[in-house]
Amino acid sequence: MKRFAIVLTALVLAMPMCVLAEEGADKPKEFVVYLDKNARENHYIPSGWMGDHGDIKLNDQYMKDPHSGKTCMEFVYSAEKVQGQGWAGAYWQNPANNWGNKKGGFDLTGMTKLTFWARGANGNEKIQKFVIGGIDGTYPDSARVEMGPIELTDTWKEYTINLAGYDLSSISGGFSWVTTADLNPEGATFYIDDVKYEADPSMKPEGKMAEKMPFYVFADRGSINNHFIPSGWMGDYGDLKYQGASQEDPYLGDSCIKIIYNGEATQGARWAGMFWQNPANNWGDIDGGFDISKATKLSFWARGEKGEERIEEFKVGGIMGEYYDSDSAAIGPVILNKEWTQYTIDLKGKDMSYIIGGFVWSANIDNNPEGATFYLDEIKFE
Repeated sequence: MKRFAIVLTALVLAMPMCVLAEEGADKPKEFVVYLDKNARENHYIPSGWMGDHGDIKLNDQYMKDPHSGKTCMEFVYSAEKVQGQGWAGAYWQNPANNWGNKKGGFDLTGMTKLTFWARGANGNEKIQKFVIGGIDGTYPDSARVEMGPIELTDTWKEYTINLAGYDLSSISGGFSWVTTADLNPEGATFYIDDVKYEADPSMKPEGKMAEKMPFYVFADRGSINNHFIPSGWMGDYGDLKYQGASQEDPYLGDSCIKIIYNGEATQGARWAGMFWQNPANNWGDIDGGFDISKATKLSFWARGEKGEERIEEFKVGGIMGEYYDSDSAAIGPVILNKEWTQYTIDLKGKDMSYIIGGFVWSANIDNNPEGATFYLDEIKFE
């Protein structure tokens, strides 16, 4: 009988899915993602490296000054854009490398928040967002919840992601972080420790709040006020070069955006454009975006390298898909001046309650036979 009990216990521990507690049984008060190196309580594996994954180095047993225990996790992000993406991130998954193609994950019903501790090596390291769930595929996560951007300090600080009201019945992506080269042009080294879900009855559901104005698409290189990512390259995307930290006569601050469109029709489309999206590369297949319903306009400053460069359209919104933008508004065509000039897209009467595509431009070869080089700065909703 004793041998049978031991075998049964081993089988239960080997099961990959967290089974729903039987009605009337006590439910766990917490569920650990990472506690310490090789801790028995750990769940999920930091296997899902994204974007410029070659820019990431992980030491999962860093022993100098952990928040608690003997170890914490050290991430070094070089921002070298090894894969040419301009952003990078890491997912804790179950099982390892599960992008929704495998049955896995855990039923975390009853958990109302995730807490974790983090610090930067120097302070001022910027994480664009921390995410719970959000993995798609044949076996998708039942929810996606995110928080950010966050500017880390050089001392340990606890952060909380509110999960009250979300369907956590199947979560393969237990935790993740994403950051960008624009936010950290010199790279970033940061530490994470004591990541866990908790059943806190005091947590109440939070709706998506309308963002306060002004709300920036781009303020300056590395600014934590930046929102949206210039990830949606369109048409002859091979004709484009993007510099998000140009110091060639910015309008304000110490940097601006420089875009080079060479007009070589690399993909044969004879036009090109660029969407600033949230999250990166979101064409309406991910529930993201922002509620910008308080905005009555989007303003930005632009100039051409020579003057007379023609942009067919500057636009807000317009992304379609399962999660589509609630509205769109545009101006154009615009003939750029050589001097900085402010432009405005009127948003009065528009439904800006759900915007994934925060800003977009497009141009073509017919009106720019020699290509076009132009600059953008201070892109913001007001």
